[in-house]
Formats: sequence, structure tokens, C-alpha cells
Amino acid sequence: MVTINQQQNSRTAQHSIGSGFGYRSTAEEVLLNLDLSGRTALVTGGYSGLGLETTRALVKAGARVIVPARRVYTAEQALSGLQNVEIEELDLSDLASVQAFSRRILGRGRGLDMAILSAGIMACPETRVGLGWEAQFAINHLGHFALINSIWPALVAEGGARVVSVSSGAHHITPIRWHDVQFKQDYDRWQAYGQSKTANILFAVELDKRGASQGVRAFAVHPGSILTPLQRHFSKDELVSFGWIDEHGAPADPSFKTPQQGAATQVWAATSPQLIGLGGVYCEDCDIAELAREGVPNGVKDYAVDPQEALRLWNLTVELTSVDISGS
Repeated sequence: MVTINQQQNSRTAQHSIGSGFGYRSTAEEVLLNLDLSGRTALVTGGYSGLGLETTRALVKAGARVIVPARRVYTAEQALSGLQNVEIEELDLSDLASVQAFSRRILGRGRGLDMAILSAGIMACPETRVGLGWEAQFAINHLGHFALINSIWPALVAEGGARVVSVSSGAHHITPIRWHDVQFKQDYDRWQAYGQSKTANILFAVELDKRGASQGVRAFAVHPGSILTPLQRHFSKDELVSFGWIDEHGAPADPSFKTPQQGAATQVWAATSPQLIGLGGVYCEDCDIAELAREGVPNGVKDYAVDPQEALRLWNLTVELTSVDISGS
């Protein structure tokens, strides 16, 4: 068996490591020579879209997968027939639900080898959750932050784990909007989505810095462009106007990945022995991404891997959620 939970205190530059995988690699392909028997993974959103494909691939490789679900019945239907899958109720927009879920997980006394944070919402109408938080920032970032910090003892229990924060190329839209993080004025659904995806990357940067000494390494990933239920807030006419589907509802953009291909990078980041000793980086197409160049849609923006921005966001998030690794 390949050991995936190893650590190194050094930070990693944003440079390709030549993984041998690429844009069209699938989740099953990146796991082909890995035996995950005895490993336990937590996959948020693991019953829909990329999360579902992630769960399927991990189970096929031998892992046991815990799938948190806001809609437990829907998850049961989607995951029917898969072995070694456990479904637990969790609503990422509700901190009380996050705490209840975490208590149940920790109460089992078993460690986690990987956590893949795949759940999220995209470009939704203005919605408020929790203490008046903007929903995309709250669900995509705050809920996952609270979850990882609350289950921290399970992540360090077996000598360490990997945490994969599923971001997006949409982080190119905007850095953190420090003047109005919660969009109290002039809500824009794409700006809100882009900010939440930048937050996903900054979370991985700071989490890796704090967790490396305990064996927890964190990665952020861009899965690529894929048609999944994530686009539920767009009408058919909008999807056609974007060039994503044709008038018959069929995929229209040949650059889009299949869900199996879209799940590959997050599975690779969670398991690949090529990443032993690395962390705190943004990955795309099953490799570490380069820093973005002006006018190029690929790569990671400087502001999304800026350690000062990452620390500032961490401190703000602790204030909002009252949760931290220390348990304070």
C-alpha cells in the first residue's frame, strides 16, 4: 500500500511537478495503482456531481467513505448499491448542524485519512443564512472551515491526513472583498461566487501552514468546467447563452470535462504519493498549477495564495464561526 499521510514543514511553490496525468484524466485513472483499503475519507457533497464521482472512485479503490448530506434521503438514493459508504446528516449553512455532525464523528473514536470539501453552491440569487451571512461565502467557505476545525482530532489521529478544498477558476473574478465580505450592498452573484472560491484557496494555504507539523496537509483544486447540478441556479436559456449547452440541452462546449474527469484532480490531491511532503498549493488538471499570467484563465492568482491574505481570512473566519483548531 502507498502511504499518503506524510509530512514536511516546508511550503511548496506553485510549479508543475509533471504528474503524468492531465486534463482528460479520470478519477479512476489516478487511483489505478493505489490500494486505499483501511483508509477513511470524508467527502462533502459526496452524493451529487463531482462529489458523487469522487465517492465512487474512492470506494472502488478500497476506501470507506463518509458522506455528509443535507438531504439524507436524496443521498441514500444516489449512493444506493455502493459498499463502504456511510451517510450522516449535515447542513453546512448551520453551525449547530456542523457541531452536531462533528460530535458524532469524533464520538466514534476513529481517524480520517482525507477530507474532500466538494459541496458548494454557485451564482445563486441573494440568500442569507446563519447570522445574515451571504450564502455562497457561508456554505462554500465558513461551513467547511467550521467542519474541518471541529473534526480536527480525527484528522490528526492517525498521524495526519489530507484536506482538499475544492475551489474553481472563478477565483480569478475577485480577491476577498474586505470592504464588504457579506455583500451588504450591491449583491452580485458572480462576485460572490468568485470570492468564495478565493476563500477556498486561502483556507488551504493557512490550514497547511498550521497543520503540517501534525501531519495534516491541505490543497486547493480547480476541477475544471463540468456540467453538474452546481448549475441549478441557471435557466436553460442562460446556459445556452453561455455556450455551455445547445438548444436541445446537450453539452455544447468541447472543452468541458466529464464528471469523472472533473473529479480527478481532487482525488489526485487527496491520495497521490507524488504530493508527499507538499502542501498549501493550488492544483488543476491533476498537477500543481503555475501562477496565473495576465489574460490567461489558467493558474492561480497571486492574491489567492498570499499568506498574509490567508491569515487575515483565517482570523476573520474564527471571529464569525467561533471555531478554531485550538478548540477556542
